[in-house]
Amino acid sequence: MATERALEMATDIASYRNDFPVLKTKMHGQSLVFLDSAASAQKPQAVIDAMNRVYESGYSNIHRGLYEISQNLTAEYEAVRGKVADFIGAPSEKSIVFTGNATEGINLVAQSWGKTFLEEGDEIILTEMEHHANIVPWQMLREEIGIVIKTIPFDESGVLDLKTFESLLTHNTRLVSFVHISNALGTINPARKIIEIAKDFYPEMRVLIDGSQGIVHNVVNVTELDADFYVFTGHKLYGPSGIGVLYGKEELLNEMPPFKGGGDMIEKVTFNKTTYKEAPYRFEAGTPPIVEVIGLGAAIDYVSAVGMENIAAHEAELLAYGSEKLSTIDGLILHGTAPDKAGILSFTMKGAHPSDIGTILDQCGVAVRSGHHCCMPLMERLGLDATVRASFGLYSSKDDIDQLVKGLHKVKELFS
Repeated sequence: MATERALEMATDIASYRNDFPVLKTKMHGQSLVFLDSAASAQKPQAVIDAMNRVYESGYSNIHRGLYEISQNLTAEYEAVRGKVADFIGAPSEKSIVFTGNATEGINLVAQSWGKTFLEEGDEIILTEMEHHANIVPWQMLREEIGIVIKTIPFDESGVLDLKTFESLLTHNTRLVSFVHISNALGTINPARKIIEIAKDFYPEMRVLIDGSQGIVHNVVNVTELDADFYVFTGHKLYGPSGIGVLYGKEELLNEMPPFKGGGDMIEKVTFNKTTYKEAPYRFEAGTPPIVEVIGLGAAIDYVSAVGMENIAAHEAELLAYGSEKLSTIDGLILHGTAPDKAGILSFTMKGAHPSDIGTILDQCGVAVRSGHHCCMPLMERLGLDATVRASFGLYSSKDDIDQLVKGLHKVKELFS
């Protein structure tokens, strides 16, 4: 029913707000304006219903039960793996690993692929705009085996310097890992171009993309990108927390040792030796996030019915409107003005700390994020401690932006 309704309303994306129960609530007596979707998106009723259905009428463990509800839930769970593969253009569901979140996916690659195929002196290249989740795991690996980490700089508008990237590549470079869309600036990085540069230099170069934002704001096709690894998380894609996805080329995954040990990833266990299943199951030890996977599947159904192209077009319209409105506020500085960017506006205001701005906006019913956005190196590059970030989702509206602007004028009055 939700899918049919979504298709009928494709020309009026603002109507999808009705599918998100939380948007009917109040915050400090005012209509909630939720502009923190880059941190975690709100959930449509279709996702809530799908998860409740499992808990109420069909929950069991999966893969091992011979009784009906276990068999049915196993089939539903595994169907989501195929659904994810189709959603991101992966050639096989065997290349889809369910993880706890995107961070776990990156850690899995670092600890499994990295420890197996990297050695002291090998180089990896990141960017200056990475989330901590795509920095810290590689630093941990550097401490363990002595790899070298290099970074691609970005210019004042938030665009990566690809000429410098080319100069960083050497015969020791083994991996390039970068964020598809910056969560702090909104920059949409030219993923295909970066991969082409890397693989033209060295065909066996491996590339990992952090798609936590990329998967939300546009169509992703990992086959067309030729990415070796692509990670994303469910809770930003209008699905539940506690579920993420690691896509990896099937042959690579089967060359990698397990990341964790335990039930469901084994073929045979003795006290002398354990043998493991092929990918993806060798990376899914223990009872999986069953209900969360079902929720992720429902979220993919929902955004697919809306249309990722429609979501991208709606957010682009909001971005243009919001950029124009914020640019009229005296003393407000936008950070991240790349020509190709997603629905994220980061800014500071003269005389007001981002934390103060966030607190005042809260009183106005507007939920934004203030801080370093888990991008301390990026903030250091900008010479800032923090920014305020307003980020859009498919349920965001121009009225939301107007309420944000009204709140910012209140900030200006209080701090002028």
